[in-house]
Amino acid sequence: MNWATGLLPGGKENFNPFLIIVDRFSKSVRCLPCHKEDTAMDTALLFLNDIISTCGVPKIINSDRDPKLTSEFWTNFYDMLGTKIAFSTAYHPQTDVLAEKVQLAYNTSQYSTTGKSPSLVEKGSTALVPVDHLEKSLLTIHPTAKDFHDMWKRACDTASRCIDEAKEDNKQRLEKSHMEPDFKEGDQVLVSTINFSNLKGPKKIRDSFLGPFTTISLIGKMKWKSNSQRNVLGNTQCSH
Repeated sequence: MNWATGLLPGGKENFNPFLIIVDRFSKSVRCLPCHKEDTAMDTALLFLNDIISTCGVPKIINSDRDPKLTSEFWTNFYDMLGTKIAFSTAYHPQTDVLAEKVQLAYNTSQYSTTGKSPSLVEKGSTALVPVDHLEKSLLTIHPTAKDFHDMWKRACDTASRCIDEAKEDNKQRLEKSHMEPDFKEGDQVLVSTINFSNLKGPKKIRDSFLGPFTTISLIGKMKWKSNSQRNVLGNTQCSH
């Protein structure tokens, strides 16, 4: 879940941003209009009335570190629901924001991973859109309850299999091009400047790396602390 902001006010209540919530399994998306000034409680009520009331309580929520979601109120709200929150970190996002997608168009379009539309996987049918009336009408027979159940189960099984295959494919492609660093204390390292915004000069002619710096200590496998001077990297001494 995340917010799409920077929009012009619209509607009778002058909504400006909207909250986007995507179901990771079916890829179904919900876009909930809201206000930039909404408090943590306002967001909780919106989530309760529009999501929990129709879809149930989620097991895990992925989002960024918005102040509303990191507040004490939402922390207690998670605990009450029994929901785990997974926050994204800078330059390592876990969220999948679909702000550019129109809700109806997305829900009725075939998704590349599952081979089905989110509406079909979630509800067992695909909603009609205006363009459907331009096509030649065909006589269809309503499926029986068992046929409907079987169709829905096949769609869910296919979606699960395709998602697992996509995860495995992404994992294999990552392993081919990714090499785990093997830094040790005292090693000389160069620091990439791609994520630094406090360096002087045009970005196009800026050095791609700074250093070398000496690693002072390791903080996990992917993060380390160096003896970088603050006048070079500002207040940052930890790097990924």
